[in-house]
Amino acid sequence: MKRNKEQTMGINKELLDILACPKCRGELRLNEEENGLICNKCKLIYEIRDEIPNMLIDEAIHID
Repeated sequence: MKRNKEQTMGINKELLDILACPKCRGELRLNEEENGLICNKCKLIYEIRDEIPNMLIDEAIHID
């Protein structure tokens, strides 16, 4: 399956640009594995499952 540059891991770049951390409303970035969105301010990773970001704060993973 070929990805164009507008799409990353099934997530449209436009969607990625408008998503914000639900806890602080800060910017999110895609992690290196392209399976999660990272909020540097909150130190949280929101997992991407089946090409859908799980934006629930209670299910986010804390990073040290």
